Amino acid sequence: MGANEHARPDLEAVRARLLERAAQIGLEGTDDERIERVLALEVREDAPTEDECRRFYEANRRRFTAGELVEASHILLAMTPRVPPERLRAKAAEVHARAAREPARFAELAREFSNCPSSAQGGALGQLGRGDAVPEFEKAVLDGTALGVLPDLVSTRFGFHVVLVSRRIPGRLVPYEVVRDEVRAVVGRLAEERAIGEYVRRLGAAA
Repeated sequence: MGANEHARPDLEAVRARLLERAAQIGLEGTDDERIERVLALEVREDAPTEDECRRFYEANRRRFTAGELVEASHILLAMTPRVPPERLRAKAAEVHARAAREPARFAELAREFSNCPSSAQGGALGQLGRGDAVPEFEKAVLDGTALGVLPDLVSTRFGFHVVLVSRRIPGRLVPYEVVRDEVRAVVGRLAEERAIGEYVRRLGAAA
């Protein structure tokens, strides 16, 4: 679920509700232990069905594609304690606009502005596959289909990235039978997260 779909609950408020419920039913232990026991006792979710797993697989075929590669370059404006994030983002947006207007100058801009060692190679990262980058960067470059300068900045723990995808090498879809257990685990985890979220909302409503 995207950050804009629903406001994220206040984590401290959620913990407080769960600990209050733990006290109501007489659970003991550390705060984390009591929260785990409350959820184990009171949150129930059905095991995913085969149809649910197959629907998830079909809706997320890119996720189960092996051997997919992209050739990418980036300009990293790195986080630093001395520069406020808002100011850094503004500078990154300025560099992004220049790169989008003049993609042929991307390497030159990388050498001038990037804080990554790849700047010496004009920002070139070579070929990237699944697992080769942090999740936010991987999602931006591998889950899309665009070529050229990506339309949005990519934000990671390292800072803000202006990204150029120069080539996409298609992979092959792994058969459902091969990834069935992985699909079932993912669908089960998502169902558990939804069940916990609904339980916490019910606690809040009751309070």
